[in-house]
Amino acid sequence: MSRPRLLFVTGKLAEPSLRRLLDDLAPRSGFDFAVAVLPITVAALATTPWIARHLAVPRDIDRVILPGLCAGDLERVEELAGIPVERGPADLRDLPEYFGSSGAQPAASSSHDIEIIAEINHAPRLPREEILSLARSYVASGADIIDLGCDPGTTWMAVKEAVRTLKEEGMRISIDSFDPKEVEAALEGGAELVLSVNRSNLAAARSWACEVVALPDDPATLDGLDQTVETLQGWGVPFRIDPVVEPIGFGFAASLGRYLEVRRRYPQAEMMMGVGNLTELTDVDSAGVNVMLLGICQEIGIRSVLTTQVINWCRSAIRELDLARRLVHQSVREQTLPKHLQPDLLLLRDPKLREHGQESLQEIADRVTDPNFRLFAERGLLHVINGKMYLQGTDPFVLFQRMTELEKISAAHAFYLGYEMSKARTALTLGKNYVQDQALRWGFLTLPEAVHSGTIQADSELKP
Repeated sequence: MSRPRLLFVTGKLAEPSLRRLLDDLAPRSGFDFAVAVLPITVAALATTPWIARHLAVPRDIDRVILPGLCAGDLERVEELAGIPVERGPADLRDLPEYFGSSGAQPAASSSHDIEIIAEINHAPRLPREEILSLARSYVASGADIIDLGCDPGTTWMAVKEAVRTLKEEGMRISIDSFDPKEVEAALEGGAELVLSVNRSNLAAARSWACEVVALPDDPATLDGLDQTVETLQGWGVPFRIDPVVEPIGFGFAASLGRYLEVRRRYPQAEMMMGVGNLTELTDVDSAGVNVMLLGICQEIGIRSVLTTQVINWCRSAIRELDLARRLVHQSVREQTLPKHLQPDLLLLRDPKLREHGQESLQEIADRVTDPNFRLFAERGLLHVINGKMYLQGTDPFVLFQRMTELEKISAAHAFYLGYEMSKARTALTLGKNYVQDQALRWGFLTLPEAVHSGTIQADSELKP
C-alpha cells in the first residue's frame, strides 16, 4: 500500500524549519510530503480565500495541511484543490504530536464517577440574588450539588425559600447545618442531602427521609462513627461517611489513614471528603492539591468531595476538581499514569518547552529584510529580529533602547513591543512557551488574545 503524500503550506520564513522537521517526521509517521511556499513572509497571516488564489496543488497530493492560525473557511481551498484540506497545529513544532509521533497518551476522557459538592459559605448572610449568582457559577464550573453553608448559633429563617429558588433553577441542593429546625426547613424546600450527622443530632435524622453525611464524634479517634452508622443502617437512612481530612500540621497524615480505615471497616459504604480543609488552609495554588486528593478518592472509592471557593488561591477550585476527577478516573480505570492526559490542569508551566534553536533563529535573521519586528523567547534570552538587527538579551529595557537606536519606532508600535516583551519575559521566568501575538498558555485559565499586530504586517498580496 502506497504512503499518503501530504502538501504542507507555509510562508517564506518557516520553510527551512518546516523542511527539516518533515525530513525527520515523515518516515516515522508513514507519509511522504511536499512543501508549498506562499508569497508571504508568515503564512499564518494569510486567509483561506487568499491561500486559494495563490496555492498550486500538485496532482499527486492526497491531503493539504494549512497552518493552524490561518483564518477563514476551508471549503474555498478544498474546492480549488479538489482534495481534503485541514488545519494543522498553530506551531509547526507541534506537528509530531499532531501526527501521533510523540508517544503521548490519548487525551483525558470525559467520564468520571466523583460528585462535586460546592459550598456557598455563610449563605444566611447573603442576599438571595448573590446566592443564586454564586450557585449558577458553581454549576457552570462543574458542581453537581450546591451546598448551603449555615452559621452555627443562629437559625436561618429564610432557608426554605432559598432552597426553593435554587431548585427552580434545576439545581440539586444540600444543607450544611447541625440545627434540626434549619435542616427541616431546607428539606421542605427540596434539599436532598444533609451535612452532617453524628450522635449529637442523630435522633432527628430518622424522620428526615433523605441522605445524610455521617461524621465521627471525634475525628481523631473515629469515636462514635460505628454507632452512628449502625443506627442509620437500622433505620434505613441512606448515608455517606466523611472521616474528616485535617489541615497540614493538625493531623493531616493521620486523617488520610482514617479514610483507609473507614474503607476497611465499610468496604461498600459511600464516602465523602471535604477537600477544602486542605486547599483553603494551605499557602499553595489549589490545582495540584485537588488532583492529589482526588487521586486518593478515586483509588479507595470516595465518590463525593465537598469544596469551597473562598480564598483567592482557590477561586477556580470547582473547575480544577471537574478536570481532576476525569484525569484520575481515566488513570485508575485504564491503569495508566496521569501524565500527558489533561494539559488544562498545567497552569503555571507549559507541558513541553519548544525551541527554534540558535541555528533556526540565525536563519530567520538572515532571511528577514523588512522592518517588522519578530520576537522570540528561549534558552533564557529574548531575541529581537528585523531587517536591520538581530539582538539578544535578558533585559527588555536594554533591548528596547538598542532597538530605538537602530530603528525609528512609533509610540503605538512601542506600546505593542513593550506588551509583547512583557509576555516574553514572563514566559522565560516561568518556563512557558512564547509565541508572538498569541496568549501565554495558562491551562483552562487561558484567555483568548486578539491580535493587535503591527509587528508582522501582511505582504502586498494580502492587501485589497
